[in-house]
Amino acid sequence: MQIRFTKMQGAGNDFVVLDETQGRLGLSTAQYRFLADRHFGVGADQILTVRPSPADGIDFEYVIHNADGGEVEQCGNGARCFARFVHDRGLSGKDTLRVQTKSGVIAPRLTADGRVTVDMGRPEFDPAKVPFDTTGLTPVPQGLGQKWPLALEEYAQGASVLIAVASMGNPHAVQLVDNVDTAPVAQTGPLIEHHVRFPQRVNAGYLQIVDRSHVRLRVFERGAGETLACGTGACAAVASGIRLGLLDPEVHVDTRGGRLTIAWSGADTDSVFMTGPATTVFEGQIDIPDTLV
Repeated sequence: MQIRFTKMQGAGNDFVVLDETQGRLGLSTAQYRFLADRHFGVGADQILTVRPSPADGIDFEYVIHNADGGEVEQCGNGARCFARFVHDRGLSGKDTLRVQTKSGVIAPRLTADGRVTVDMGRPEFDPAKVPFDTTGLTPVPQGLGQKWPLALEEYAQGASVLIAVASMGNPHAVQLVDNVDTAPVAQTGPLIEHHVRFPQRVNAGYLQIVDRSHVRLRVFERGAGETLACGTGACAAVASGIRLGLLDPEVHVDTRGGRLTIAWSGADTDSVFMTGPATTVFEGQIDIPDTLV
């Protein structure tokens, strides 16, 4: 099967974008995995698919597959690239879109400076809805939020970390670190991602607070490993920091791939807004084997 694709990146988080507005490609999990492979395919953290409106009042459907081929609920940096793609391809002339994702409707908006702002929806802190199993755990209260002890015996016998749990349509575990450069992301990221207390796995965030309006962040993403940036991870980290009383309502987040700006009032009824870059890298076509395992 030969398909056309567009390679895009948002703060270094890179994507293969597929246009299915004229018909489904019908790709399998293995074929998505092939596209994401950096040796045999195009190479990407996620595969983003643009599909037609599924309902009145919605402009497009947005489908996300991780590099391991599994479908996921949300991808913030991808949402910005999605908006840039449909605008640049002439699929929509609107500056603000309403887009259906697996976890709900989001509203990306192109700004005058060329960046894209996305209404990422309301953060969810109820552990049961993240989901996170708190059985037998005692939280440590801080500000309006709480941190939970998470045992990582496989990393160091008896070791545990304190995490804030949140969902931005997908699950996140955020821990505070003194320095993201020396944080053991490669060692503990996989242990947190696959921890038994997260039945749907989880994105592991490592948050360094520089001051109340500036943080640094690394994220070990569920199904992708560490990426240069994670939009939902930035939203979850900032929202958690605000709940813990450590951050102001607008925060610059420096990732290894670039800067994102996250804004949240702190009110449970208000959305988190993310602003950042979205850039087309190149376009092309690729032959995908019909039979893959």
